[in-house]
Amino acid sequence: MENVTNILLIEDDPKLGDTLSTKLREQGYKTDLAYDGMIAERMFKQNKYDVVAFDINIPHKNGLVLCEEFRKIDHTVPIIMITALGDIKDKLDAFVLGADDYIVKPFHFGELLARIKVFLRRADFDVHVQSNAVIQVGDLNIDNVKKLVIRGTDSINLTAREFALISLLAQEPGKVYSKNEIAEKIWGLNFDTGTNTIEVYINFLRNKIDRIYPHKLIHTKSGFGYYLKLP
Repeated sequence: MENVTNILLIEDDPKLGDTLSTKLREQGYKTDLAYDGMIAERMFKQNKYDVVAFDINIPHKNGLVLCEEFRKIDHTVPIIMITALGDIKDKLDAFVLGADDYIVKPFHFGELLARIKVFLRRADFDVHVQSNAVIQVGDLNIDNVKKLVIRGTDSINLTAREFALISLLAQEPGKVYSKNEIAEKIWGLNFDTGTNTIEVYINFLRNKIDRIYPHKLIHTKSGFGYYLKLP
C-alpha cells in the first residue's frame, strides 16, 4: 500500500483553513482540519501525524500551549507554527516550546508546502541512513530508527529539527558543517542563512546534550561552522 502523508492543520479562520486544507489535499496529503485547540488536541491524541501546522492565536487552547503539550506526547513530529506574530521573541518562544519551523502571515501557500516537503525529505533521509541505524560518538548514541538519543545512561528528548541536526553532525565526527550545508540538508534550499536560527538550534542541542556533562561534544569552528568532536 502506498504511504500517505497525514497532516494536522489548525486554523481558526474558516476561509483560510478551508483553502489551505483543500490545497494540501490536492497535493496528495491526507489533511485533518481543526478550528480550535480543544478539537486539535483530541485529534492529535487519536491519530498519528507526519506534520502538524497551526496558528498561535486559536480559541480554547493557545497554540504555544498546544505545542508544549504535543511535544510531551510525541517529541519527534515536525511542528510548524503559522502566525502573524513576527517578532524574534515570539519565534524564540515557539522554538523553546518545541516548534521546528515558523511562518509569518501573510504567506504564500507555496512557502508552507516547501516547509512540509523539507520535513518529508528529512524522513526519506532518515530511511536512507538506517544502514547507520545507531551512531555512536563517545558516550553519545543516536538511534536513527527509533529516533532516540542517549548520552551515557540519560535519554534525551529532542524535537524533529534538533534530532535531524545532531544526526547530521554525527554522520562524520570531526567534519565541519557550514551554515549553508546545514541549512540545505535540514531546513531546505530556500532557508535564509542570514538569520540566527541555526545558532539557536545549536544552543538548544548544547543545553540538552553537553551542558551537564564534563566533556563537550558540540564545537564551533569560528567562521566555518559546527562539528562533533570526541573528548
